[in-house]
Amino acid sequence: MFDRATFPRDKCCGDGLTTLALRELEALGFDPATVASWQRVDDVVIRSPRGTERRYALPEGDGYHAAVATRVDLDNAMLEMARTDGAVIHESMQLTAMTTDEDGADLTFGDQPFRAKHVIAADGMWSPVRKFLGLSVDGYRGEWHAFRQYYENVSPRAASELIVWFEKDLLPGYAWSFPLNGNRANIGFGIQRGSKHYRVGDMKTLWPDLLDRPHIREALGPDARPEGPHKAWPIPARVGRVPLTGPRTMFVGDAAAVTDPMTGEGIGQAILTGRLAAEALLADDEPCAQYRDDVRRELIADDRMARILIPLLAKPTIAGAALKATGATAWTRRNFARWMFEDYPRAMIATPRRWHRGMFTGAGAYQAADR
Repeated sequence: MFDRATFPRDKCCGDGLTTLALRELEALGFDPATVASWQRVDDVVIRSPRGTERRYALPEGDGYHAAVATRVDLDNAMLEMARTDGAVIHESMQLTAMTTDEDGADLTFGDQPFRAKHVIAADGMWSPVRKFLGLSVDGYRGEWHAFRQYYENVSPRAASELIVWFEKDLLPGYAWSFPLNGNRANIGFGIQRGSKHYRVGDMKTLWPDLLDRPHIREALGPDARPEGPHKAWPIPARVGRVPLTGPRTMFVGDAAAVTDPMTGEGIGQAILTGRLAAEALLADDEPCAQYRDDVRRELIADDRMARILIPLLAKPTIAGAALKATGATAWTRRNFARWMFEDYPRAMIATPRRWHRGMFTGAGAYQAADR
């Protein structure tokens, strides 16, 4: 495994872990105890565009359905797990050239050549591998753009509750406060490129205005202060509209643009596509076709469902009415929270092949650790 960074390193992210991400991590045998900033989440507080706040409790019982962990901690722990399991890790190695032939790929990192039978490219939205293979998408800058800053000395509420603010002027985007241990929180917001109210270039000047809104200021508390500078990053969300594979190559995570187009969440999808690529390698001498089919089967229907909903949720009246409906009963609140945190696929109701007994009532991830 090659990475241009030296670990531990920060990765600009909202740091939220959906049920999909938790289940994928658990399947790998990943231990949350290796992540210092790991924070379990049991309740979600959502503020509608009209200013109504509702609490959405995730299901009680074995396991849990959401967590937050900084990427500097999470990614380093995953790297160390891979190293312990026998992976050879090359850090501070920048890809400078790549060519392929019918038998494999030749890659150069710095001035060191390497030969591989297949390549799994987990190298981000502006994938160097994609560029060397002539598969880049000219002018592509992502569907979402997000903005994040860590805060310390936050209020007890911000240190324990996951809060989502659906501000009228951000729709279908949103602002968030995700709790981290040690009275810290990841605070940020995301907008879709082409937003009605703001351009990406407006985000820096919008940030202090958001932080000064009374309900956000109150949630963070009077003693909250930033730990460091804010950061921004683009989010690719167009699975199926960029090539999932190239010659002897499978793209995963942001390099495959598999982020959820409705929320901008991508950790679960990144781990899922990484697993599917590895399974295709183990199962088939020509794994790229299998990988393309597997990713499409897992994600395309959900992407289409999300794209149907996005223009509706961009309208404050519709977004407010939808949130009101989902908050009507304990059952609707619980199942909306599960749907939002990808405990089951976005388009489950429209894909009968996924139906199974208990599909809406399953326990959370890490059941054994929760007992």
